[in-house]
This record gives sequence, structure tokens and C-alpha cells, in this order.
Amino acid sequence: MTDDSQRDDVDPVTLEVLRNAFATVAEEMSANLIRTSYSPNIKERKDASSAVFDARGRMLAQAENIPVHLGAMPHSVRTVVETFEGAFEPGDTVIHNSPFSGGAHLPDITFVSPVFVDGTLVAFVANRAHHADVGGSLAGSVSADATSVFAEGIQIPPVKLFERGEVVDGVLDLLTENVRTPDEREGDLRAQQAANETGRKRFEALIEKHGRETVEATADRILDYSERRMREEVHDLADGVYEFADALDSDGAGAEDVTIRATVTVDGSSVAVDFAGSAAQVAGAVNAPIAVTTSATYYALRTVTDPDVPPNQGCYRPFSVSAPEGTVVNARKPAAVVGGNLETSQRIVDTVLGAMAAAGVRPMAAAANGSMNNVTFGSADSSLADPYTFYETIGGGYGARPERDGVDGVHAHMTNTQNTPIEALELAYPLRVERYALRPDTGGAGEFRGGLGIRRDIRVLDHDASFSLLSDRRRNRPYGLDGGQPGAAGADRVVIDDEERLLDSKTTLELSGGDLVSVRTPGGGGFGPPEDRSPAAIARDLEEGRLTAEHVAEHYPHYDGK
Repeated sequence: MTDDSQRDDVDPVTLEVLRNAFATVAEEMSANLIRTSYSPNIKERKDASSAVFDARGRMLAQAENIPVHLGAMPHSVRTVVETFEGAFEPGDTVIHNSPFSGGAHLPDITFVSPVFVDGTLVAFVANRAHHADVGGSLAGSVSADATSVFAEGIQIPPVKLFERGEVVDGVLDLLTENVRTPDEREGDLRAQQAANETGRKRFEALIEKHGRETVEATADRILDYSERRMREEVHDLADGVYEFADALDSDGAGAEDVTIRATVTVDGSSVAVDFAGSAAQVAGAVNAPIAVTTSATYYALRTVTDPDVPPNQGCYRPFSVSAPEGTVVNARKPAAVVGGNLETSQRIVDTVLGAMAAAGVRPMAAAANGSMNNVTFGSADSSLADPYTFYETIGGGYGARPERDGVDGVHAHMTNTQNTPIEALELAYPLRVERYALRPDTGGAGEFRGGLGIRRDIRVLDHDASFSLLSDRRRNRPYGLDGGQPGAAGADRVVIDDEERLLDSKTTLELSGGDLVSVRTPGGGGFGPPEDRSPAAIARDLEEGRLTAEHVAEHYPHYDGK
């Protein structure tokens, strides 16, 4: 680390102006990507992220998008930079999605574009977006029963999709020939390119206004500043070794209680997180590449430190992450990984935060619902004029915190997406949403109640469809803290020919017109002993329908109705 207090090559005003300018470039890239995309998954749910990197591939700034994208994106950019070192030209864009060389899972395609000024490479701009289909065995490419990455879609090593500003037709054709919805995919891919073009132009304008030497020197200063701020935060944590373990319900292929174990060592100004003792990689699709594990760990540590520390490569320098190769948190090819990015990332967060709670870090929230509750529908009827793939994640309860109830019905932790509005869903797909509501009684009881889960019922209209549910916390409930009780587990159902049955947390089904799926997500954990909850808060929850009288009688027996 360079002691930026001893440097005088950049004045503080310029530093602050350019720090915010880098962040603004990333934010404008994301806004352009979302605005110009084709699929509801990106346009409505905003399942995409953008960031700005220096010429060495160090992240300078990120937009406030999806945590699981942003912490892992530097791995992808580093792979691209190393692969094409010395071979970049103005107007190039390299794409990449390989989970075992810096990627996360196959639906997340990363675009990396160099920025040149007067023939000199000065920066990279990058974005990542979740595509609603990238091929594989199941429409939507989020298959709960995949047992190999080869069943999950097309794997893209670093390759130029745009060369000197022109699309490489052969590469684009290769991609669109391997997906079920080629027009939508091409539209989203071109939206990603448009976002990077926005980033290029804005960064070039910064160089023109401030000069290359000033911008480069400021970039170094910003990274050092974030590192110093983060090390000061870590110094405030109690030195020690803290352990915690949690588990995924299953892998969807026969393994149950898939353990994730973290040992967190706080030593002065650094934090080391070791995942030794975690389960070996499994047959099912919940294996996480190391980039995902690193991303989730960084996120968890950021939540217990000052959120105003600028999010860039510098703020991660005090953190180190290790995980034995061949485990569920550092999987080897050809492991199935789509759920590692979606579900295992959430459990890694729960595990690291559990260790920090054991370290006495406060304020700390109880466990959130702990699942992205991934739902995928795709047309299976070749008579449909317009085949479709629909993917979304569904929120749940957030964990209760000291002095405050958990938030009801939100996306938590590694996902920061929005919901798909019912109107947009029904306009784009032959599906109908018949119920969308909070689930009463699902927040863990406590002095402060956990947030409530969600119920979302979707009916297939007049066609056959494939369906996949990739979820968790249907058996192992989200933990409470300081005497708070766990949140309720999720409990999903399907109705076929008027017969209702419970679904496993990782399920793939073939549905017919008229069949209905009811996704019911977990609640968040409670905080503090339930007997300390105020009667006024209980009365309010009863009046608003968040709690039933039966639940109150069981969990809050001190309540006398007054």
C-alpha cells in the first residue's frame, strides 16, 4: 500500500472529482444497458452490472448493481487482460462466461472493452448481464437437475465479439445458433456493447478534460485511499479466529446438508477467510467457482464495515480468501455451477456473517431468506409461433436487526434485482400471475421480527412448458440472532389437474396448459428474545395481517391482546 497522505501529485479536489466521475461512468453504462436491452430479465429486473477498470485491469469503480456480479467481475477482466495482452485494438470487445477461468455461471456473459487515447491503452470498461437462455438441456439455462456444466449451456472462453468496431459475424452466429431465443439474445448482446461504447466515450472525455497523467495518477490514489479506509475499518474489529458453518438443504442430485464452513481470522488490518472443511463438490448444480466464493466473501465483509468506503480493487486488498480445490466453494470442471452463483453464494454470505456475529460485530442482522428462489419457464411446444424463455428470482424476508424488524418481501444480499412486474411478465409471456402476496407468520419471532416471505402463483396458459425451481432454505431455516427464532422455511407447490403437491427445493418439471406453480419463499430470522417484543408491535402486525392469532399464541404468549 502506498501512503497517500505522503503524495502530492493529485490535489484532494481533483481526486474527489475523478472518483465520482469514474463511478458516474459505470452508472451511466448500466442505465444505457438496461434502457436498450430486449429481455424483461434485464430491462425490468435490472439483472446486469457495470464497472470501470484501469489499463492494468484493476477495478476503479462499480455501479450499484448486483453484488454477485461485481465482486466476481475483476476475475473475468483479469482473465481477458491476460489472454489478449498486447493484442487489443481500438473498437475491440471481448466476451467471456467460463466459470472455471474467472466467470460465475454460464448465463452471465461479461463484455470487456479497451479504451484507447492517441493509440495508448488507458482503461477498460466492462459489464455483465444475465441472459435468459444460453442453451443447455433446459429452456432458460438454469436447470435444477444439471450434473455437468456441459448441460448448462454454451461455454465462451475469452473471444472477440467486436473487432475494431465491427461485429465478428462468426462468433455472433455461433452464439445465436446455440440458444432458443436468438433475436432476444442478439438484442441483449448489442445492448451490452452499447453500454461499453458509452463507457468508452465517457472515459475518453475524462482524459481529454483532465489529461492522461492526472487521470492515471488519480486512479492510483483512489485505490490507495480505499485500501487505507478499509484497513482502518478492519483495525476496529477484534483480533481473533472465528468459525461458523451453515448448510444448503441439498444439491438436487441426492446429497443433503451440503456444508459450508468458514474460519475468519482478523489480524490487525487484514482479514483472512478460509473455507477448509466445506463439503466436496457435488453432483448437483450448486458448486461455486472460486470467483463466486470470493465475491460473496467480499460482500459479507463489506456489510460489516463502512459502506462509504469507495468500492474498488483497493478496498479488497485487506481481504484474502482461500478454499480447497474440488470443494463446493472452489469447484473443478466439469462441475455443474449454475446454482453456485445463485444459491451457494447466499449461503456463503450467511456463513461469513455468522462468523462475524460470533466475533461480536454489531449491529448485525439475523439471516435473510437465504435463497434467490430461481424460477424458469420455457416453451416446450413447437407449435408456438414465438418460443420463449422466462427467468426471474423472487424475494423473501430480510433478517431482523437490533432495534428494527426485518424487511418484508425483498431481494437480499447477493442479488439486488427487482421483481418482474406482473404487467410486463404477462405481456411478454403466455403466463398468468394469479397471486402475489406476503406470507404471514414467516418472519422469525423475536423482539424484532424477521421479514416475511413471498407467495407468487404463476399459471401456464395454452401450451406445454418446461419449468425449473432452483431454491434453498426449504428445510434448513434462516437463523435468528441473540435469542431470535429462525425464519420459516420456503414451501413450494405445483397444481396439476387440480391435484396439489409439494415441490422439492430443486425441481425440473414438464407442465401443460392450465398447470400452476406456487412459489413460497422463506422469511428472515428474528432478533432478540420473542418475549421482549412490544405488545404494540404485535398488535400492529395482527392488524396489518403479517401475523395470525395462532402464530401469536405460539410464539408471543406474553401478548394479552392489549
